[in-house]
Amino acid sequence: MNRRTFVMLVGAAGAGSLFEQHVGYSAAASGSWRIGPFVRPADGQPIIRPNPSSVFTDPDTHGLSHWEFAHAFNPAAIAWNHKLYVLFRAEGEHGDDIGGYTSRVGLAESSDGVDFTILPHPVLYPHSGRWQKDEWPGGCEDPRIVQVADGTFVITFTMWNRKVARLGVATSKNLTHWTHHGPVFREAYKGRFANTWCKSGAIVTQKVGSHILAAKIRGRYWMYWHTLGQTYLAYSKDLIHWTPVLDAEGKPLCVLPKNKPGHFDSWLTESGPPALMTPAGIVFFFNGMSDGKISRGPKIPARQYSAGQALFSGDNPAQLLYRPSEPFFWPEEPWEKTGQYKAGTTFIEGLAWFKDKWFLFYGGADTVVGMAVA
Repeated sequence: MNRRTFVMLVGAAGAGSLFEQHVGYSAAASGSWRIGPFVRPADGQPIIRPNPSSVFTDPDTHGLSHWEFAHAFNPAAIAWNHKLYVLFRAEGEHGDDIGGYTSRVGLAESSDGVDFTILPHPVLYPHSGRWQKDEWPGGCEDPRIVQVADGTFVITFTMWNRKVARLGVATSKNLTHWTHHGPVFREAYKGRFANTWCKSGAIVTQKVGSHILAAKIRGRYWMYWHTLGQTYLAYSKDLIHWTPVLDAEGKPLCVLPKNKPGHFDSWLTESGPPALMTPAGIVFFFNGMSDGKISRGPKIPARQYSAGQALFSGDNPAQLLYRPSEPFFWPEEPWEKTGQYKAGTTFIEGLAWFKDKWFLFYGGADTVVGMAVA
């Protein structure tokens, strides 16, 4: 079965069952709120690989950069104008370890969800000016994308200067030209979190017809984000300036902590694609890192990343209703099990509704881009 037949037939797959920890919403006990199961293409191959021949003229240095020479991974995704778009992190030719390259964001498009064409140049990358000190030399990493009702696209991404990772935001009307707005927390609480290590901003969305749009709850936008190995929450009125939610001690409120030893997310929890409002609540997609002591489910080695789905209250994004004991997606193919990140990852960051199916995009071992469909 080729990739095209796979996309057409996968919609017939039924929902899988996972053992889950019930933390307070009895109506969700059936697990019917979960999205999936997700099926890989029959050929078992990545959809985007590094391209050593691709050359980009940097507008600041005027030098040539082989911008996707080494790795292409950790993708965002969105459907727009009858096409499926994937924005992926690409690393150039100079670097010697994870975090030691310069990252830029490339753009691929597809009319059928099967064959993807990559633009010859990146669309989001460090510029000279106000934010250069936060984005250079590490670059722009790990995008997540949402759209607003007026058509504006909003990307959250990691600004990496190789000293402090900061969660940044940019906006666009066409996916190719982006306006950088700087670190999302720089003004919150009089700059208290301006230098906080933070990343992985997953904004809450809702499905409106065939569109996935940023959603408001009680008049605010909400975003799950990551620091110190766990997941936290923030809110905004404009999707540009964000305020972390604090606990009773004035610290950022942790809404999805590391799990107990022996679980796929016992070492770390980190936001995946934008979260999704459903009748059951907010489905939160996340990446979990294992301590290697899995006692149930698939055997997952230490420090390997797998993917989970948790359920939060639709009225209160901080209220966790259900948390899985097992992942719904984990490394199985050889290129998912090892690569630049030697322990292996299926690091999910993109989820799009296209041609009446869910398309999930992920980074395979920090090296290539993979896709699965439900």
